[in-house]
Amino acid sequence: MTIEVRTRSLPGQPAAIGSAGPYTLVVDRPADAGGDGLGFNGGQLLYLAVAGCVSNDLFREAAALGIDLQRVEVTVRGDFTGDPAVSTEVTYDVRVEGDAPTDELRELVDRVDAIAEIPNSLRGGTAVRLRRAEVSGIDRAGPGL
Repeated sequence: MTIEVRTRSLPGQPAAIGSAGPYTLVVDRPADAGGDGLGFNGGQLLYLAVAGCVSNDLFREAAALGIDLQRVEVTVRGDFTGDPAVSTEVTYDVRVEGDAPTDELRELVDRVDAIAEIPNSLRGGTAVRLRRAEVSGIDRAGPGL
């Protein structure tokens, strides 16, 4: 399954609407970093992808094992440093409550940690490349002939 997402900036603003099919969210930078502070920044979205993936996979794997989860909480932490900035180590904490013995819930968490797609993509260093760029602007006239 190919996944495609898109951002489209709001007219005259740095904020953008991010979409994946019918789902949307606001992408922006904090006001003190040149944005309007209206939504998630890229780093937050990266870490949210880790949290969302782990949460979704916990529910999927629990259902396959016949475990009913009542609560899942995933907290992801990291930072960006350097020039250009790159993410530091990403860590996450999980809290799971369900109708299974504690040792089975711990095994579930360990299994998901081993198979979760987004964390494994980051761990494996998935390549990211610019495929195409379309630009339009104003032509600047050179010295007169």
